[in-house]
Amino acid sequence: MKLIRRLYFPLFVLVLTVAVTSCDDDDKLPKAQTEITGQDNTNNTNRNPVGSNPEYGRLEFPHISNDPTSVVLIRRTPEFGINYTIEYDTKKRSQRWTCWQWYKGNSGTAWNRNNWDYETDNKWAMLNMATHGWGDPFQPDPDLSVGVRTELEEYNNIAFQRGHICASADRLNSKDANEQTFYLSNIMPQSAALNTGIWQEMENKVQSWGKDNSFRRVLYVVKGGTIDDANIRTITPTGLVVPKYFFMALLCEDNSGEYKALAFWVEHTTQNMKGTPLGNFVINIRELERRTGIDFFCNLPDEKENEVETASVSNIKSAWKL
Repeated sequence: MKLIRRLYFPLFVLVLTVAVTSCDDDDKLPKAQTEITGQDNTNNTNRNPVGSNPEYGRLEFPHISNDPTSVVLIRRTPEFGINYTIEYDTKKRSQRWTCWQWYKGNSGTAWNRNNWDYETDNKWAMLNMATHGWGDPFQPDPDLSVGVRTELEEYNNIAFQRGHICASADRLNSKDANEQTFYLSNIMPQSAALNTGIWQEMENKVQSWGKDNSFRRVLYVVKGGTIDDANIRTITPTGLVVPKYFFMALLCEDNSGEYKALAFWVEHTTQNMKGTPLGNFVINIRELERRTGIDFFCNLPDEKENEVETASVSNIKSAWKL
């Protein structure tokens, strides 16, 4: 895992644990046909500056925030390189977004979440088994310091479940990759109705697209919940920010090199919306940017970005068969 800090003023003194791993062939993932690798911005005015962080140029990355409380956490595994990435707000102790890629090389299954119930060499699985009767290795983020990260006990006796952003089922290609999805920085409070209802159905659909080699060459995924002050549902007694809305932004590069994009937007309620057609939650990326203030897929060339982000909802539903 690589933690990238960006300091904008000298009084910012949060102490963050930094763990850096290298991956010489990172990435074994395919490069998008239209990805720009240099710093030439002639046809991409809003791309992320890469500088010493070339990862910022990946197509799944939204535009990195200039907020001085923001840090970028890049998760890696030895087998697959970058697993997923989080932009994390150290003041609100919550993520702004999580992003990752699906492609042929990382969409296989080599781990079963149920195996955690029997993984006696994992202290977090054992702790959760003893405490709750299930072995999922939920754990404080090992790369964030106390006071900045969230802790296991903050989810005790509250009205919300631990809701994955990068789902456990999104990362079954290795044991290490799956465990990283249980870091609490990748978890947000969700009502049971949402977490086990329409959010899970959205996750299932994304997983079906991500694992389908005939559907995509690369599927770029960004997910999160709203943590800006105007779009917070509540703050728990333990201090956890509860989003008012959750979202997904998807960019698909098909096997011919063509792109299409889609966004899901759902209100965080206790209403059981399970079984509601997913098309009811579709908006285009430009509208999602307006609602969240996040610039998605900024590393696409401007012309292509504008094309895929402004598609009509009816055309999006048709293209994605929703």
